[in-house]
Amino acid sequence: MTVYLLSTNRIKPGTEVRVREAAAACRAETLKEPGCIRYDLNQSTSDPLLFTFVECWKTREDITTHLATPHLQAWRAVAAECVESREIEIIHAGQVERL
Repeated sequence: MTVYLLSTNRIKPGTEVRVREAAAACRAETLKEPGCIRYDLNQSTSDPLLFTFVECWKTREDITTHLATPHLQAWRAVAAECVESREIEIIHAGQVERL
């Protein structure tokens, strides 16, 4: 079964470059992880302060493992300074988890 994670992030003005760089570094390492099928970052064309990660994983357990990786922790350190708000949804087995 495929599991999706959507992380919608509103960032602080002036942090776009820093967010893109940190997210790109995290993405490059995440794509090497077992269970990662897809890991994309999208910046809204109508609202440049809105960034959405669209992730696809083989299992929910793969996401749990991902959440503990050093590269995600590095991303979270940057996000702690740059992200104003975040909504995370994990979609699997006919249900939606909101984190």
